[in-house]
Amino acid sequence: MTADTGSWAVGWESLPWHRDPTRPLSRSQRARVRSTYEAAIPSTIASQELTIDPDVLAQADDARAEISRFDADLSRMLPGTELAPLSAVLLRTESASSSQIEQVTAGARALAMGTLDLAKPGSNAQLVTANVAAMTSAIDLADSVNPSSVLAIHAALMHGQRHANPGALRTEQVWIGGTSISPHGAEFVPPQHPRVSTAMDDLCDFVARTDVPLLAQCAIAHAQFETIHPFSDGNGRVGRALVHTMLQQAGATTRATVPISAGLLTDTAAYFAALTAYRDGDINPIIARFVEATFLAIGNGRLLAQQLVEIHDAWSASIRARRTATIWHVLPLLLSQPVVTSAHVQHVAGVSQPAADQIIARLREAGILTKASAGQRYVTWVATDVTGALDDFAERARRG
Repeated sequence: MTADTGSWAVGWESLPWHRDPTRPLSRSQRARVRSTYEAAIPSTIASQELTIDPDVLAQADDARAEISRFDADLSRMLPGTELAPLSAVLLRTESASSSQIEQVTAGARALAMGTLDLAKPGSNAQLVTANVAAMTSAIDLADSVNPSSVLAIHAALMHGQRHANPGALRTEQVWIGGTSISPHGAEFVPPQHPRVSTAMDDLCDFVARTDVPLLAQCAIAHAQFETIHPFSDGNGRVGRALVHTMLQQAGATTRATVPISAGLLTDTAAYFAALTAYRDGDINPIIARFVEATFLAIGNGRLLAQQLVEIHDAWSASIRARRTATIWHVLPLLLSQPVVTSAHVQHVAGVSQPAADQIIARLREAGILTKASAGQRYVTWVATDVTGALDDFAERARRG
């Protein structure tokens, strides 16, 4: 069977399946493995006509406007250059939430340790840190969405994970759900790998369209990406990173990363159901899910931003130093990097080791920093007010 070019629904094709004769199977496992399987054929969407429910379209327009308001409001929440650390915090929380959808979780303190390369090799914190790098790459590549830029994002995300073949399209069949034995019984079987390159070209052509409402375009592009499933691993996180690339490219965001994945995290079952509906030909559920996720995420993001402003104000009130002192430059940096070492303070503040140690001592005396638990390679210091706010943000995302 071939895909219907007049429909959003995937088509299906029957392909031969060759069981690995060296892999031992039980009788029940052997009975479930057949000689053929069905793989999806993604619809061609580059020039597909969109029919969006008027109510869903109106909500998508409202969400698009709210994204721009949130982006603009951040510049008023912290003055001047202090906006940069707040934007970094939102980027990191979005990256952590995106990873959490894939059941890769890490607390705020562990993630901050990972940013300083102090996380244990192979730990969740290290994996989420890689996701931050991928999200950063997505935003840096915001002037273009093309097959090469998508590969670059994947390379950043899966760096050092040889099993995922970082920065390269998959060369084998993959499937979602079921067992590792065969695609039989899987929840969804993406297209056979020879179809992936052409499908990605078509997707990038769709992203280049200017006649599609932005949030609807983001939702559809994301769903199509997940349907193609172009990589051996990391598809979900790359697909959500692409959303931010598109928002930045369209000018909807200029200052901050809207934590949409945190909104999706509130109801992952609805998110996966919307992807299934998309593959069945209905584009409205995935658009509606992105709309809901956007409003939830912005509400949560506003609360986080306000908490961080209040933390920064309380810190400022507890410090007694001349306004030109280096300690005032370190305070806002703790919002984006709440775990520090003396070497890190030396680097970001441009000071000597004795000066960095003195700053840390003053921050400790003010109750801003506390010493981390023992067992680390270096003495580390934690701004627990910030890690607590970030963990609260993650908990709100889970609750919805």
